[in-house]
Amino acid sequence: MLFGTSTALFASVAGPAHVLEAANPAFFTAIGGGQRARTGVPLGDLMPELEGQGFLRLLDQVYRTGERHVGRDTRVVIGVGRHAREAYVDFTYEARRDTGGNVVGVRMIGVETTQAKHARRLAAEQRALLEQIARQAPLPEVLEGMCRVIEELSPDVIVSVLLADEEGRRLHHGAAPSLPAFYNQAIDGIATGEGIGSCGTAAHRRSKVIVTDIATDPLWDDFRDLAGRAGLAACWSTPILGRDGRVLGTFAMYHRTPRAPLDTDLALASLFVDTAALAVERHQAELARRTADAREKAARDDLSYLLTVSTALAGPLDEGQTLRRLAELAVPALAPLAAVDVVEAGRVHRVASAATTGRARELLASHSGVRETEGDAVARVLATGLTEVARRTPAGPGPWEELGVTGYLCVPLKDRERPFGVLSLYATDDTALDGHRIALAEEVARRAASAAHNARQYAQRAALVRDLQTGLLLPDLPDVPGAQVAAFYHPAGQGLDIGGDFYDVFPRGDGSWSFVLGDVCGRGAKAATTTALVRHTARAVAPLLDDPVAVVEAVDRALNDRTSQQNNGFVTLVHGHLTPVEDGLSVELVRAGHTLPLLLDAGHTVTPVEAHGGLIGIGIPPRLDAVRFTLRPTESLVLYTDGITECRAAGTEQYGDARLLKALASTPARPTATDIVRRLTEDIRAFTNGRTVDDDQAALVVTAGEPSPRGR
Repeated sequence: MLFGTSTALFASVAGPAHVLEAANPAFFTAIGGGQRARTGVPLGDLMPELEGQGFLRLLDQVYRTGERHVGRDTRVVIGVGRHAREAYVDFTYEARRDTGGNVVGVRMIGVETTQAKHARRLAAEQRALLEQIARQAPLPEVLEGMCRVIEELSPDVIVSVLLADEEGRRLHHGAAPSLPAFYNQAIDGIATGEGIGSCGTAAHRRSKVIVTDIATDPLWDDFRDLAGRAGLAACWSTPILGRDGRVLGTFAMYHRTPRAPLDTDLALASLFVDTAALAVERHQAELARRTADAREKAARDDLSYLLTVSTALAGPLDEGQTLRRLAELAVPALAPLAAVDVVEAGRVHRVASAATTGRARELLASHSGVRETEGDAVARVLATGLTEVARRTPAGPGPWEELGVTGYLCVPLKDRERPFGVLSLYATDDTALDGHRIALAEEVARRAASAAHNARQYAQRAALVRDLQTGLLLPDLPDVPGAQVAAFYHPAGQGLDIGGDFYDVFPRGDGSWSFVLGDVCGRGAKAATTTALVRHTARAVAPLLDDPVAVVEAVDRALNDRTSQQNNGFVTLVHGHLTPVEDGLSVELVRAGHTLPLLLDAGHTVTPVEAHGGLIGIGIPPRLDAVRFTLRPTESLVLYTDGITECRAAGTEQYGDARLLKALASTPARPTATDIVRRLTEDIRAFTNGRTVDDDQAALVVTAGEPSPRGR
């Protein structure tokens, strides 16, 4: 057992003075032995401390009355002064009688229960500590509670727990509630090794180290004076080992006088070392779990942030918008202050800034003086293409003090590995530019640079498309004698692909005019070359050929003469000649696979022009028939592409032929060509409700009458 076994105590006293007549050795051992181990002396003289505790009065009572007295788990202080000790006993006082029945003394029989009481308390305290560990109480709280329990069970002992670092090379303060603060501070962080006190040596040897006299033991050479100032004379240290054999720390028991440990001391140390190991391992496991959870959360947060960045930069932004968005996304996720500088025309300019406050953003935006000096971080990063980080105020002038800047991070923005700009992040007192933040900033900069590159390419391509599209369409419709001419063109999508719809109106040189409206299969560069081929061929041959059929056949031959690399598929079109006459406009047209032309008469009746003809550019000569008619004053010829009739609203409904006819019929009385185009575009816009159309839309309107201002 931890506190040994209980032994029966026996003593016999005689007379009213309670003179000790006999006692067994256990009794003498229990009362302190030495000079007290003798008989023939009144018990009050042998143990004067009993008087104040009421035990002598109980003896008097039993002696006078002859009645037995029983005490259970009764506390008694044995000895006086510094040698006094607390004990607990179960005892019985019985009267001793002579042959005549007279009381002549008292027989004392007892069992000291101190060890059992301590064992019960120890078990309760141990259970309480295990419950603390199970509910994950803070480790310092568990260790300090353990130290206090041991010190209460062994009043002469001072307990200390030191904890090893991850490498097991140093020991740090864990708990020592009864040691002086200066002592705890002095040994906090001591190394593990031979000759480094009891604890450092025990951790190094991985075995118990007992120093009975600090004043003479060589293990304490470097700490002897420190121990003397703390009043420590002996130290027994036991290593705390984990289940995997790692040194977790040390458990030390100090004494203020030189002495060797008792068996109970060693038993206590062994018991609580195991408890301390359990507490430390549980604490480390919880720390590992929290660290893993924190890393997992940080990884999730990083992924979420990067997804937000990618989504925000993926929209239809130009390069400037992309870089401004980059600065906004960096604050406060990466730093409280951010700026973006780019190289333009050989000079560096600040194009974006962001901050957690409006005043800070204004200050940062105002600092745009560049900065070709060798001491400027932005200039260096642009020159080297390498990230630069410093935990100090940037060199050179700037509002750094007012902004509270304590460090900066400059990350290059690269296009094909060449820096074109720099993302600068500025830290203040409450932020840190650690390795994790640097890696995240570099990834954000990489994505932003890619988005800016795409935006730049998009803008360049869109500009090219606009220029090419403008070149393929008429800048202005010509004045046609005796006619009003109006047109509109609406390309599909975002304008990055050149449309396949086209129209043209041009003179033939003999007072008549040619017109053409058509649709080239496909989109993009090949469609553009086909459109140019059709228009230029028609313009070239129309003045030479009186028959519109011959003109279209010439265009068909030109299309079929293309190489396979140039071939972009078939073409549909309506081509015709306009000739002013006394009663209006004489029209002769050919339809080659295109939508039927429409006639809008003076009574607002819309009639399709029945003209037959197949596709051109497919390698098979088309069968083409010319149609001749006269447009009377205020009557109109409407040509359009299928992008109008096939456009859709939010659902699946198409605009369709019927709605087109209805829109044309709803024009005002005596409409001009411009009126018809305006009414048609308004109706289409209302039908699609602003949705992006999937196909190009084009229309050409010719109205007979006196020339008037045209719209387009």
